[in-house]
Amino acid sequence: MKAETTPRKFYELDLEERLQEVRRLSGLSPEELHALAGQNGLTAEQADHMIENAVGVYALPLGIARNFLVNGREILVPMAIEEPSVVAGASFMARLARPLGGFRAETTPPEMIGQMQILEVSDPQAARQRLLDARAELLEAAANTDPVLKKYGGGPRDIEVRVLEDTPIGPFLVLHLIYDVRDAMGANAINTTLESLAPLAARITGGRVHLRILSNLADRRLARASAVFRPQDLAFDRFSGEEVRDGIIAAWAFAAADPYRAATHNKGIMNGVDAVVIATGNDWRAIEAGAHAYAARSGRYTSLSTWRRDAEGNLTGSIELPMAVGIIGGATRVHPAARAALKLMGVSSAAELAQIIAAVGLAQNLAALRALATEGIQRGHMSLHARQIAAAAGAEGSLVSRIADQMVKEQNIRAERAAELLKEYNQPESAES
Repeated sequence: MKAETTPRKFYELDLEERLQEVRRLSGLSPEELHALAGQNGLTAEQADHMIENAVGVYALPLGIARNFLVNGREILVPMAIEEPSVVAGASFMARLARPLGGFRAETTPPEMIGQMQILEVSDPQAARQRLLDARAELLEAAANTDPVLKKYGGGPRDIEVRVLEDTPIGPFLVLHLIYDVRDAMGANAINTTLESLAPLAARITGGRVHLRILSNLADRRLARASAVFRPQDLAFDRFSGEEVRDGIIAAWAFAAADPYRAATHNKGIMNGVDAVVIATGNDWRAIEAGAHAYAARSGRYTSLSTWRRDAEGNLTGSIELPMAVGIIGGATRVHPAARAALKLMGVSSAAELAQIIAAVGLAQNLAALRALATEGIQRGHMSLHARQIAAAAGAEGSLVSRIADQMVKEQNIRAERAAELLKEYNQPESAES
């Protein structure tokens, strides 16, 4: 009788086997699968239509984070990132979240803010009031700018006006156009609408409209995610679940209280967030800018996440940050791999994509905190870092793992040592006498 073989884990499969497993789980076409694999992704010709002075394309490793259960739905999450341990860390924390229901996530309406700077106003407060009195006229004019968004239920929602008094050039007005952009990121729609409103705003105020641009502090377009973790699932090696839980809370408290620590803490969150944003063809610079500005909204830069102990002794985590992502327009429409990534995730709205991204950010935050609060961050990075060093030294195939394992064993992960081992392992075996 043939012995049963234990199914291999996803990370134990080779590249082609992983692709076939992704195809089995997602139903992607061969063409979409090849786009994810970089075999028929963005071409130099396509890139030439996207940016100026294009000379080619630049690739990043694309991994698939597993185990994510978000609002009761199984998600395969594409992540484009060059840093070791991020995909594995997010996947592992997603698995630990599953016993108590996985991640719960939500978003606020997809409202973005367009800003209009109005200079040379003789009486700023009176001009502000005239703009507010003309709210209906301004909103009606804005609503006619983008009939497509209007058709799908989007469009202008409100007008806000501020007077900035203490500036280097004296007082001026700032008009905020609150605009529901539905499943788009929204930059083009908002900027176009602001341009069309500028003459009307100038006539109402008697001033000169200067800048007309969206704000990347999308604090009306938030994504939130939360999860609960049992202490016993957090335990490993010599560390008990309670020790790990309390260590994570203490590490978070450091970030909550100190901006120097918070910057690195939030960078860890963005390791997960940015990787999904890039994989789906969205603007990761806009997401970064909005997240860090939001972290400083109180006047002091602090953590984007919160970690606490609940009444049952479980670890609870939550995150809230601006998430201006889209599933239509821009690179999401042009880039074949971005289109395949969105299909892989099975998202039908920008809100759903934002919820998944927030969950990934929370998972990656927990992975970093768990490592920091116990064995230190380096051990988790060590094996993958060693593989990178071995490959950079010229190792190929099975020699990459062999050299990496030896360097980890020696705790000597250096380019010089990799080169020595490569030379040693490439020496032909001496003939037997």
